[in-house]
Amino acid sequence: MTEHDPTFSTTADTGAATLPKVKPPAIKMRKTEDLASLKIAISLRNFNSWYTDFHALHDIDLDIPENRVTAFIGPSGCGKSTLLRWINRMNDLIAGARCEGTLDLHGDNLLDRKHDVVELRRRVGMVFQKPNPFPKSIFDNVAFGPRLHMKMAKSDLGDLVERSLRQAALWEEVKDRLKDSALGLSGGQQQRLCIARAVAVSPEVLLMDEPCSALDPKSTAAVEDLISELRERYTIVIVTHNMQQAARASDYTAFMHLGDLVEYNATEQIFSKPENERTQNYITGRFG
Repeated sequence: MTEHDPTFSTTADTGAATLPKVKPPAIKMRKTEDLASLKIAISLRNFNSWYTDFHALHDIDLDIPENRVTAFIGPSGCGKSTLLRWINRMNDLIAGARCEGTLDLHGDNLLDRKHDVVELRRRVGMVFQKPNPFPKSIFDNVAFGPRLHMKMAKSDLGDLVERSLRQAALWEEVKDRLKDSALGLSGGQQQRLCIARAVAVSPEVLLMDEPCSALDPKSTAAVEDLISELRERYTIVIVTHNMQQAARASDYTAFMHLGDLVEYNATEQIFSKPENERTQNYITGRFG
């Protein structure tokens, strides 16, 4: 997505916008794919959001592809977490929050008030900024969702817990202490446990709101590696302030500013050849 920005400079001969070259992050980014060739999981059209009288999101049009990682970046207060939380209706819990427009998941209108939000949040899992394991055993944390949503034999539940912990790259670290409290795990392990808890109910989408901001570098690397593996099974949307992380972990990046979706493109394009001056200024550290 691009927009006209009057602060662009133009050449005298052609009137074409010119931007200084942006140095891309010194990391390898994913190969660019044509968005039009991919199946779309989440689609927003003319999406607006308010907190009482504050207009938080303005006319958002966005297509999020299936089985890819999409990053929302932008300065604090730009609306990226607000947008993320509408995808599984977490904003329903906030007094004065309302929205207009369309927000579809595989063609299903997620804003339909007839939806069972418990079932919706099974389809759209969420991992928060700070790990939030339940004060239960490691096993019971992962088994909580399946017990709520599914009917299965005890042996099948055990297999599901193991499979979910393996998907979260945590099984080998906890297989001998499944009855221990999840609160005894390290921060990085707790975050991976929360991911295992989310995937245990077979969601279609995983939302991650700053999932590494409370973690040390080693744990951050482990979660980023996990995100790369999980994209084969799930559509992942991640909010991050860390642009290096967005470049490493995502296939597509949406840059937001003051409630606007300023630019949305393949991550490689956003970080190497942004089309909007506000995007360029943000990724080069001129504001944010």
